[in-house]
This record gives sequence, structure tokens and C-alpha cells, in this order.
Amino acid sequence: MPLWMFLTVALVLLLGYPVAFTLAGTALIFAFVGQAAGLFDPAFLEALPNRLFGIMTNETLIAVPLFVFMGVMLERSKVAENLLDTMAALFGSLRGGLGISVTLVGMLLAASTGIVGATVVTMGLLSLPTMLRRGYSPALASGTICAAGTLGQIIPPSIILVLLGDVLSSAYQQAQLDMGIFAPETVSVGDLFAGALIPGLVLVGLYLAYLLLVAWLKPASMPAMDAGEVAALRGPGVVRRVAGALLPPLVLIVAVLGSIMGGLATPTEAASVGAMGAILLALSQRQFSLAILRDVARSTTRVTSMVFLILIGASVFSLVFRGYGGDELVAELLTGLPGGTFGAVLVVMLVMFLLGFVLDFIEITFVVVPIVGPILLAMGLDPVWLGVMIAINLQTSFLTPPFGFALFYLRGVAPAEVKTGQIYRGVAPFIVIQLLMLGLLAAWPAVATWLPGVVYG
Repeated sequence: MPLWMFLTVALVLLLGYPVAFTLAGTALIFAFVGQAAGLFDPAFLEALPNRLFGIMTNETLIAVPLFVFMGVMLERSKVAENLLDTMAALFGSLRGGLGISVTLVGMLLAASTGIVGATVVTMGLLSLPTMLRRGYSPALASGTICAAGTLGQIIPPSIILVLLGDVLSSAYQQAQLDMGIFAPETVSVGDLFAGALIPGLVLVGLYLAYLLLVAWLKPASMPAMDAGEVAALRGPGVVRRVAGALLPPLVLIVAVLGSIMGGLATPTEAASVGAMGAILLALSQRQFSLAILRDVARSTTRVTSMVFLILIGASVFSLVFRGYGGDELVAELLTGLPGGTFGAVLVVMLVMFLLGFVLDFIEITFVVVPIVGPILLAMGLDPVWLGVMIAINLQTSFLTPPFGFALFYLRGVAPAEVKTGQIYRGVAPFIVIQLLMLGLLAAWPAVATWLPGVVYG
């Protein structure tokens, strides 16, 4: 029955029904059918009110609307536009300078907004026409934008890390209780932020190294900007303009991440600092008005409602799934795989990678991680390492043809002369880099676990 539940959910999703209602509706239908057939104990559904009350009173999840508000407000305040102009002035005279600029701006936007779709669309609208006009290969330009846009998955403060941190915290405690540890250790969103910081920066470094290599080997695909154009961008007062574009988002990032890692604020409190900082940044850019605030509030409410509806649907699904013994079935499957812990992690990562083609990270976080997380953590895996591996794995999935979400976002705003096949070819080297990063993390878990140990140890 648990397998039939998963298959039914997949089929209904392919028919185009909303994820939250698909999860809850399928689960309730299976519960009623199972009860009538004597296969399901309805007592499992009695835990649902407590689950929903737990969601409503979860302080960590309050960070979600605050970080969404921060990201949408920054998107409206033309931060990306100013950053791209500034980076073009700094690196435009180099071969591949525009690609480097796009990657660095993607990193800063990832750390400022953490919203993948918005970043890819914004970068696609602002930088893709410019890169094409200046002679960049369409494939290389598309791949750079998609890869830079998905950095919001891994570079903190990322919404996926907030959600993963909350889910992994519950999974870690459950795993320890299953092992007979009745004074369980905890893992926080702050731990995950600290754990993702070094892998995220290493990933950016690998992207830049690849772009510099291509600029050296194939200079025609990444020409330098015209000297006159660079001179016009630099012009008088360039230092003031560079400082004005770079300092505000950097101060905001340091305020949010620094307050969390310094122990001055919880992620939720830091998210409120970020939301207020985004408003001040919009005011300083003269991009703030009641109409903009109303628009940002609507977008935030829409995204937040979607997240929490999916969370409620996933709670119903997981209760019924457990009622049918699905968690025991998954545990038997994973512990019986050849290769032990390595085999279990490899299979889970592969399944999540494939699910990333059809489901967003929110559904995977709320549906899959609570099922497999306790089993993997009971095998002795570090929760921070597992969380960072999941985040990078999903980031890779969102880049991979033919179904990667980032590819669809860019296809929606790319000029007609950029072919879909060129976008696919452009992201291929970045997928290899992502897989290399996963391999590095698997070989050296300390890349993810060292910083949390220093900061919180």
C-alpha cells in the first residue's frame, strides 16, 4: 500500500493537480479505503491536529516568510542591476569578465535573496542579452546564468536550508530515540548555514576556475568588453559607485549571517533583520513606495501560503504512510542494500535527484526527507553533512536537462535566437562541477562539518 500511495501521488501530479492537495487528498482516500478494508488504523489520523498545531507554533518556520520578503524586496530594489553594472566595470576589460561578473552577482544575490527562480529570471533578463550582444557563446552564457542562479540553493541564508534544518532536526532526534538515546543532541538551522558556507564558496570558486579556463582556451567564446565601453562604465566617481552598489548587500549579508553564527540571533530573528535591511536598501535606492510594499507583501503571502499548504499536505501523507508501515518498508529496503551506509546514501541521493525533475525542493524536503532522514542518521551519518549533500544534490537536479527547473526559468525569458539545445549544452560542464563537489563532500565530510564545529563547538 505505501508503494501504491507513492505511485498514485506521482500519477495525480502528472495530471497537473496542486501538490499540497494531491498529497493530502491521496493520503485521506487511502486512509478511508484502508479503514473500510481493515488495513489501516484510523488512530494514526488522531495525531494530525497536534501536527498542525506544531507547524503553527514552530518558531523556526517564521523565518520562511521573512526571508521570502527580504528576497522579493531586494529583487524590486534593482540590486541585481546595480551589481551587474559594477562588476562589469571591474572585470569587463578581462576575457570572460562578463561571465565572472554574472557568477559573482549570482553569489551575492543567492546570499541576499535565496530564491532560485527569481535569481535565474532576473539574471536572464538583465545579463543574457548583454552577453549575446558582446559576442558570448549562447551556450556558455546560458549555462553561466543557470549555474549562478541556482547558487541560492546552497549559499546561506537559503530558504531550502531553513526548511531542511527544521526537518533534519526532527529526523535527528527521532533517529537518536530509535537508537535508545533519550537525551538527544539537536541540529539547528544555524548549524546548516555554517555547514553550507564553505561548500558554497568552493562551488563558486570552481565555477570561476572553469570560466577562466574557457576564456584562456577559447577566447572567441568569451571576448573582453570594448575598451571604450569599459572606460564609460568606469568613468569619474567609479569608486563611489562601486562602494554604493557593493556595500549595502554585503552589509546586509554580514548582518544576517554574522548575527546567526555569532550567536547574537536565531535564524528567525536574523531573518527579521534581513527583511528590515531590505526595506532600508530599497529606500536608499529610491525604489520604495506603498505600491511596491503592497506588491512585495502579496508575493510573500503567496509563496508562504504555498510552503505551509505543502507542509500540511505532507504531514497528512506521512501519517498515513506510517500507518501502512511505509517507514518500516523503507528502513528494510535501505538497510538491506549492498554497500551498507554508502549504498543507502547513494540510492537516496539518486532517488532525490530524479524526484528533483518533477518536484520542487519544498515537496522533497517535506515528503522524502522525513521518511529517509531518520534511517540514514541512525546509520551514523552527520546531519549537517547529510543536509548539505541533499541541498547540492537538488541544486544539480535543477540544472540537469531535460527537466531541470532552472532551465525552464531561463527558457521563459531567453531571446528566441537562443535554442533550448544550446541551454542544455551550456549547463553540462556546470553539472560536472556540481557532481565533483558532491564527490569532494563524500570524500571529505569535514568540508561541511568543520565550520559548525568551530562556530558552535
